[in-house]
Amino acid sequence: MNTIRLTVGPLACNCYLAADEESGEGVVIDPGGDPADIIETCRTEKLTPRFIINTHGHADHIGANAALKREYPAAELCIGAGDGAMLKQGSVNLSDLLGIGAASPEPDLLLHEGDEVRFGSCVLRVIETPGHTPGGICLMAEGEQPAVVFCGDLVFSGGVGRTDLPGGNMAALRRSILERIFTLPGDTILLPGHGEATTVAAEKRP
Repeated sequence: MNTIRLTVGPLACNCYLAADEESGEGVVIDPGGDPADIIETCRTEKLTPRFIINTHGHADHIGANAALKREYPAAELCIGAGDGAMLKQGSVNLSDLLGIGAASPEPDLLLHEGDEVRFGSCVLRVIETPGHTPGGICLMAEGEQPAVVFCGDLVFSGGVGRTDLPGGNMAALRRSILERIFTLPGDTILLPGHGEATTVAAEKRP
């Protein structure tokens, strides 16, 4: 699996493009803004998005959903089931507060624990990780060595996601990190929604 990181939008969201190198089929994860840059990179890399996936429903992660759906109408827009309603609610997805134009289409597919997103020979497995938002998810790339997890705003290099926003819950966030992320092998690569990549071992250090 080939993975490219773009930093997009006013809050510097990490948008990831992941592709099966043989077929060119791929996914766009957390398109938070700057759709022209995302589309141009897809063209340059000869990547055909089959899925557009939001790890959660905040405005800085969904801002380019509409533009990408217009460009790639066959791509399925996906989000965790618990956050599906956020895409249309500016007061909850923070677009009203931040002044970010994040009007998004309805999701085509609501994701649940254990669901698999397949593109070419690649598979992303859904891990439900509430806390930052009620329906936040992580995506584990099956078969990668070392393991790779796209973790949204659950955990960052040297930090964790905020829980003082609507729907946030610190107890749930802590459980998600301890039970769903820190139980993975130490060399697992974590690709967060903001900032640099890290590993499980690095984040477990006291």
